[in-house]
Amino acid sequence: MFTNKRFPWLPLMMAILVLLAGPRTARSAANVMTGPGTAHLEKIAQVDVPAGYIFADGNATRAFLKKSGEPTSGKEFGLLMPTNGGWSVMFDYDPIGYVKDDEKDKLDPDKILESIRRGTAEANKERQRNGIAPLEVVGWDQPPKYDPVTHNLEWAIRGRSEGRDILNYKTRFLGRKGVMGVVLIVEPESLPETLPTFRNLLATYSFQTGQNYAEYRPGDKVAKYGLAALIVGGAAVGAAKLGLFAWLAVFLKKGWKLVVVAFAAVVTGIKKFFGKLFGRKPDSGTVQ
Repeated sequence: MFTNKRFPWLPLMMAILVLLAGPRTARSAANVMTGPGTAHLEKIAQVDVPAGYIFADGNATRAFLKKSGEPTSGKEFGLLMPTNGGWSVMFDYDPIGYVKDDEKDKLDPDKILESIRRGTAEANKERQRNGIAPLEVVGWDQPPKYDPVTHNLEWAIRGRSEGRDILNYKTRFLGRKGVMGVVLIVEPESLPETLPTFRNLLATYSFQTGQNYAEYRPGDKVAKYGLAALIVGGAAVGAAKLGLFAWLAVFLKKGWKLVVVAFAAVVTGIKKFFGKLFGRKPDSGTVQ
């Protein structure tokens, strides 16, 4: 159970989501919904939102981050989380083009891990300058695995900062014009019990017509790097200068716990909170 003592800024974050989920007439730029329904990840893909789950679209997710004083990439497409559990799923999309999977039989976990460690060592210098605690790469929780049928790339790597384990569990859905990234935000010790449910959720994910990997046509934009670079961080690593754990580590500021875990903490009691403020639940159905 996540508590306000552990996350003293949790009430503010809950309030932000509530405000974003206000009456539809008052929120033209942000949508928050409860399942069951279908959430559209912009015009790229969709995923089912089962009963007992809440989904915030890209606008709501970015607004949430900004109001929390955190940076956004502009690529956030949504946040999905159970209303009675301590984990969440972040979606982001990068229109880098068609990623060739000709490396599918050549992925070398040891070589990739060494590259990640070197990059993290360099990134720690940037963290130090920004007052962010250094990170240590512990190793694979799950080595990179690519499915040539579904064109999904999946891996999990464990890090450590200030004595706290950090789990970086990522899935990449390869599409015709880019890659949909999925980050599972969960406490490491809760991964085994969460993973089956998480995978069931992702089984409902699909690209929209015209966006599927198999719909590639000659002349389409082709990405400048392949599968291994997607794992190491691709072009984003050089730009962010924070390495593989950039999305997680950016929240490790002085005096803060791991803020991304708060995305999971926010859902604790969220229905009750909605009821108190508005006497209603957030919209159900479909978010476009």
